[in-house]
This record gives sequence, structure tokens and C-alpha cells, in this order.
Amino acid sequence: MNLLSRIFCSVVLLGALSTFAMAGPPYFTDDPETVEFHHWEVYIASQYLHRLGEVDGTAPHFELNYGIVPNVQLHLITPFAYANPAGGTNQWGYGDTELGVKFRFLQETKTRPMVGIFPLIEVPTGNANKGLGAGQAGYFLPIWLQKSFGNWSSYGGGGYWHNPGPGNRDYWFMGLQAQTQATKNLSLGGELFHTTPSTVQGNAQTGFNLGAVYDFDEGHHLLFSVGKGFQKQNLGTAYLAFQWTFGPKEKAENLDPNRAKANMDAALGGMRPSTRSTGP
Repeated sequence: MNLLSRIFCSVVLLGALSTFAMAGPPYFTDDPETVEFHHWEVYIASQYLHRLGEVDGTAPHFELNYGIVPNVQLHLITPFAYANPAGGTNQWGYGDTELGVKFRFLQETKTRPMVGIFPLIEVPTGNANKGLGAGQAGYFLPIWLQKSFGNWSSYGGGGYWHNPGPGNRDYWFMGLQAQTQATKNLSLGGELFHTTPSTVQGNAQTGFNLGAVYDFDEGHHLLFSVGKGFQKQNLGTAYLAFQWTFGPKEKAENLDPNRAKANMDAALGGMRPSTRSTGP
């Protein structure tokens, strides 16, 4: 099974031994907010998963998000995966490729949350014999919601993972995240997540991640998270990434005041890293 399909969103890329997928960097839980129209998000990241004496991860993976039309984002992750199975030999190479499209169909209001969907496909480009890929295509069908409260925001939701392969089973992922803008440049947050069993003889997993996003400026960001599971499987996770956000800048004086304000709000939202929103 793909590390990405078992470690939920973006980052969802790795090998066949994990049970989550990273989607909303630096968290597993994702959000419904899309990258602004004609803007980009580029991540250079690494993800770590330790479970039952085995270690899997990416070193590194590259994530690309693009706002192709308003409220629609294209998504790509290309990973270099590593696997260190208990009693086995270390493996490193290209892993499974992740493709996705995020569609935000409800905007946030004072009384209503933002809502969107973000289907993902794990393309089996990694070597399954070396533990660097799933060997079969998997997909994730989630729905995400988000609401802001002053300096606080929260997003969450979940969905269904189709997880083919010998000994594997389809499963559900659910997560809830909350964060606050601690300073002008630093946001702090955490999440709780849960998955149903992803293998025939496996167990459900529940855990947490604590994370931070530091904004060097409008276009350069550092993302980090570390977490642990509550069960006895000794689950441990970590994520580290540098994010670059960029896109065209419109001249507000050429727009009417209402449109200029709307574009500015949308641009700030689309260029904010995981605090916007996601991708382990």
C-alpha cells in the first residue's frame, strides 16, 4: 500500500507500509481553500513515518499546486521515497506519483463554513518490490470544511480511501485541525486524525500532530509538524518543508473598489500556506 494512501495528504506519496497520506501541509488533514487563480504553490519537503520498527518517508518530495481557474486547483506530488523495513535492507528511489483536483464550491460567510472536495489518485510509478510504491492505483474521495474565528481558524472532514493490493482493505480517514496566528509571521496549530483499518489484519489508528508555519515574507514559508499515535504501534510522524508561493499581481487602480478588495482577500488566502488552506 502506498505510503501516501496510508498517511493522509500531499503528502501522499510514499510506500506500501504506512497508513496515512499528507494532504494539507504540514498536517494530514486538508482544507477546502484553493490556490488563487493563476497563482502557484511549490513545496520542497521531506516526510518521516515510524511504525512497528519500520521507517518510511520521502527524501525529498516535490509538491506543485496551481490555480487553473477560480476555485479550482490542480495538484501534483513527485516523491523520492525511502523504506527501511524491520530486518530488511534500506531502499531509496522514485515513489508513487500523486495527482489531484481541488474544487471549492461554497465560500465562507459569517454563518457558513467554506466547503470543497479534493479527489486524489495515487499513480503506481514506484517499485512495489522494493517497498517504494503500492503496485496498484489507489484513490481518495474526501470532503473538507473550514471556518475562521478572529485569529483562529479550523478545518476538517474526511473521506474514503480505495486501497487495492494483497492484504490491503479500503478505509476511511477523518481529521480535525485548529490553528492560531500567534505573531505576524508565525502560526501554530494541531490536529487529531483517525483511520479505520487499512489492512486485513491491521488496526484502526488515532493520533495527533503539532505544527507551525513561519512566513519569511509574502512568498517564502517554512512548515513543520511532528506527531504520534495513541495506539501501541509506536507510530511517529514528522514533516518539514520550504514553500514558495507566487503569481501575477494586478493593479488595484484598474479595478473597481469592490473587485479590488475581493481580489486582495483572495490572493492573501491563496498564498497563505497550510494556514490557508493542503501536501503524509
